[in-house]
Amino acid sequence: MPGPYDIPAISFGVQTDYKKLFYSSPEAALTIPITLRAGYGLLPIGTALAVNLSASSDGKYLPYSPTLFTAGAFDPARAYLLQATGGAVGTVYITIADSYKFAVGDDIIIDDNVTAAENLGKITAIDRTTSPVQAAITFTTNTGGTSFTTARLAHIKVEAGDNTNGYSDCVGILQKAVDTGTGSDAKGAVAQIILSNAILYNGMLTNVDAAARTDISASVKSQFLILK
Repeated sequence: MPGPYDIPAISFGVQTDYKKLFYSSPEAALTIPITLRAGYGLLPIGTALAVNLSASSDGKYLPYSPTLFTAGAFDPARAYLLQATGGAVGTVYITIADSYKFAVGDDIIIDDNVTAAENLGKITAIDRTTSPVQAAITFTTNTGGTSFTTARLAHIKVEAGDNTNGYSDCVGILQKAVDTGTGSDAKGAVAQIILSNAILYNGMLTNVDAAARTDISASVKSQFLILK
């Protein structure tokens, strides 16, 4: 398909919504309209979703963050640190683009693949101007004494669940691909979430793990995910 270039070129890609999500009738599923937070980029059909549970929650939805840490896994909820915390600190550094996933007042979580997740309280400042290559996120509760490191895939994310599952709980499945935008131009998106009464093709789901299936009372039978 043609790309937005200023030189003759072709960009090859796929339209993700061509894939078939429903085995059962889509009209029978229980769905509701939702608003997704800005900054998470293109979310494909079948993305597992969570909801902002910050004390100052805007009630908007965002991608669910799987429990397991895999370098190549689809997990747009995470904003990876650009440098290790080095111990107890009140500021972390992420890319400027990723900083638009957050807003002042959000409660945030820090995690990596070794250290237990910690709730850092609310964001008090987001500095995107001091450095041209990174944004500084300042929060109310210092990190613990153990350093969260980039080698361990350290990241922050909006609080979207309790501490039994890395502070991210799945609440449903995205029915259609939407683009929430990235960076300063991100605006979010309106979408539809599948809550129950559906049989979906399990292979068409992106970030659904065992914990997510438990959250939404879903089970896998053969090639199907059954949402009761």
